[in-house]
Amino acid sequence: MCPHAIEDETPAPDGEGCALCSPSLDDLGVRLHDGVATLRVWSQNASSIELVIFDETDLDWETAQLALERRPGGVWELTTELLQPGTRYALRVDGAHSPGNTFNPETLLLDPYARGLAQGDGYEEWRSVVIADGFDWAGVAKPNTPLDRTVIYEGHVKGLTKRHPGVPPALHGTYAGLAHPAMIEYYRELGITAVELLPVHAFASEPRLLDRGLTNYWGYNTLNFFTPHAAYATDEARKEGPEAVLREFKGMVKLLHEAGIEVILDVVYNHTNEEGIGGPRTSLRGIDNALYYRQLPDGSYVDTTGCGNTLNTATPAAARLVLDSLRYWTTEMQVDGFRFDLATALGRDEANTYTPDHPLLHAIRTDPVLADAKIIAEPWDVGLGGWQTGNFPTGWSEWNDRYRDRVRNFWLSDIDYARRASAPTGIGGFANRLAGSANTFSDERGPLASINFVTAHDGFTLHDLVAYDVKHNEANGEDNRDGADMNRSFNHGAEGPTEDQGILAARRKAMRNLLGTLLFSAGVPMITAGDEFGRTQRGNNNAYCQDSAISWLNWDHEPWQKDLLAHASLLTRLRDENPALRPLLYARLGEHIPNASVMDWFDQDGDTMEVEQWNDPRNRTLQYVAASTPDKEAFNRILLIVHGTESPIDVRLPVIEDVTRYVSLWSSADERPSPVETVHRPGDVIALPGTSMRLFRAE
Repeated sequence: MCPHAIEDETPAPDGEGCALCSPSLDDLGVRLHDGVATLRVWSQNASSIELVIFDETDLDWETAQLALERRPGGVWELTTELLQPGTRYALRVDGAHSPGNTFNPETLLLDPYARGLAQGDGYEEWRSVVIADGFDWAGVAKPNTPLDRTVIYEGHVKGLTKRHPGVPPALHGTYAGLAHPAMIEYYRELGITAVELLPVHAFASEPRLLDRGLTNYWGYNTLNFFTPHAAYATDEARKEGPEAVLREFKGMVKLLHEAGIEVILDVVYNHTNEEGIGGPRTSLRGIDNALYYRQLPDGSYVDTTGCGNTLNTATPAAARLVLDSLRYWTTEMQVDGFRFDLATALGRDEANTYTPDHPLLHAIRTDPVLADAKIIAEPWDVGLGGWQTGNFPTGWSEWNDRYRDRVRNFWLSDIDYARRASAPTGIGGFANRLAGSANTFSDERGPLASINFVTAHDGFTLHDLVAYDVKHNEANGEDNRDGADMNRSFNHGAEGPTEDQGILAARRKAMRNLLGTLLFSAGVPMITAGDEFGRTQRGNNNAYCQDSAISWLNWDHEPWQKDLLAHASLLTRLRDENPALRPLLYARLGEHIPNASVMDWFDQDGDTMEVEQWNDPRNRTLQYVAASTPDKEAFNRILLIVHGTESPIDVRLPVIEDVTRYVSLWSSADERPSPVETVHRPGDVIALPGTSMRLFRAE
């Protein structure tokens, strides 16, 4: 039985199982065996494919050319002793000229399955490199952190360590630097369990950026799906060659795993660096453009990514390319999960319509090799019907943009609006997000389908979210036209830097409220690197091309930043210690469901919330009680008080059966976390300052 089998599975061209499991698509790329190597390349529309071998040091010196033979299923094959570890090679592909085809036998192309790359002098002068896989993992296993205990830390390989004083200069901005003891100690102190790295697949900067003296810093412009980006390796490894780059990446993963830290990759399979027709021709466009990319009958591209092209995962070969890449990074590179950029594009069918039953989406979650991998969708693209939050298959988690928007509104734009009139909404929508977004995800998928985030690499940082009303992207060279205009941010009375101590205090508290909400919400939290100490990008909300101090983390912290970091570390610890904050399932009224927190809601007077109170803009104060129903951990119950107006308020703690006291664990009103756990009784009245939160353990 095919592991990806679904009721509507598409038969393979050769009639054996589903299309993704077609044997004709097995073992593509170079396979070393018996002192020789076999190269297999898929191209249904090619009329000939030639292997070109290059000199070891001169990538323009062709030393041999050999023709591949066509096999069934559109695969071309050659076995030769000329392909050995370290060999530089390329492909020349010819075929008929017709709408959709762009063959050019003079163009040197990358093998889509190449495990290593070498670059010559020109932008398109890339060569594939034969790699002998293998690494001594010394018995180090993947941490396999349960999803409910996962705290994701999204960061950039270079930006994380480029300016870190505890990392040796030779390791700044590298894979090795990311796993340096100074960084591992920091991850542990912060309390995160996984680093999610912006793209590390080999990528290239767009010519338009190079012409402006900029680069694609974020890396969402993939050149090859199997090769780690060489520029993130140390100078020593790069000089030694692709094998050494590979070893450094694996060494990073090994050290992080030893420390119990998982590695999740942000992967870009929705498009490639080849852009639109007329863009660079580096691989897929020259091999079989008509079937690798989505097109109209006249050969024009269907672009649902905004990047010029869209990989056509409705074709078995393109879908299998993605699946094989995921398997490789999961097994050979030992990574723990993937966040799929513009994942909706991967789930579009032959008519370019998104369907959650897409064979590739199903295969990614059911493939035995990927069984333990964390699978996360960015559930949108820019095509028709592209916004699909909540509509991915069971087994997928999703970036929850509805969570992001509601939380920002509650703590920022609503407060801004209230200063000029009155708060526009009540607390009901916010409470839904706090409790796991049950109105977005099905009961079957549960709260862990939601990757909760307030910020990400794309957009304002946490600091800038509370310090700027509008974007300031002038450094990008596009006259501030790029980047989102709707940010749901609030500068608290001054745009950008200010000396007003009242404004600065309000901003700091707002950051604490946002972090507290993130870490206390049901679902999987994602912290953007640097938010835990309030880093700024000077109001730039689209720093994709800023390989500079704008994007690099500054580790020289002011006292208020150290205080914020102390809060962030405490919040992750409290989340870990209180299973009521991290349910696996949604509770159902009148039923006992293990690992689903039972939630009760009270108003400021300690009375059960009435229906009319939920959406009343005059009521923005809530007491949230969550009691765990664990099957492995001890019983736990918490009380979280949320107060969403700038006026102070008195709150009466609820009287609940079996609760005799409330132990105060955290307050967002404190500039630095208080080490004192004060005790309060049910029915006690406590004073809350404006826009604040408090967490208690209910005993």
